[in-house]
Amino acid sequence: MGKKVLVAYGTTNGSTERIAEEVAGVLRTEGLTAEALAARSVTDLDPYDAVLVGGALYAGRWHRDARRFVRRHRAALIGRPVWFFSSGPLDATASERDIPPVPGVKRAMATLDVNDHVTFGGCLSDGAKGRMARMILRSGKGGDFRDFAAVKSWATEVAEQIRGAPRS
Repeated sequence: MGKKVLVAYGTTNGSTERIAEEVAGVLRTEGLTAEALAARSVTDLDPYDAVLVGGALYAGRWHRDARRFVRRHRAALIGRPVWFFSSGPLDATASERDIPPVPGVKRAMATLDVNDHVTFGGCLSDGAKGRMARMILRSGKGGDFRDFAAVKSWATEVAEQIRGAPRS
């Protein structure tokens, strides 16, 4: 059986969940056992050989569930292969250039010796929760800027690295 991988995510309106599910699907296609779970629902990392954590970006911060996941599981993440991803820009910038991690994510990456971080475009569509989301939509700045070809490419690279990584 292949290595077992957790893709934990923090999302409010489901956009980051969809990216996490796509990543887990690619990992499975690449011969790994992978599951995407809401970060707040994960209680134990012992079954996993590697962990990917994704969070939606809101006002320059990672989703609170992703931040809390990293804090709660810090000890279990240290020494395990870990990757981070963010989703959020509501424009094409994530497809045009590398977007560095926001400061809180950058600090967590250094503490945990995270292998990589990538930022994908976000998605905000009608019916989104939250006052700020509704304001953005009213201003006409919503839309779907997720690039699933880029998600698949990144997930394939991560799978190659995981297959080569020893279990902690």
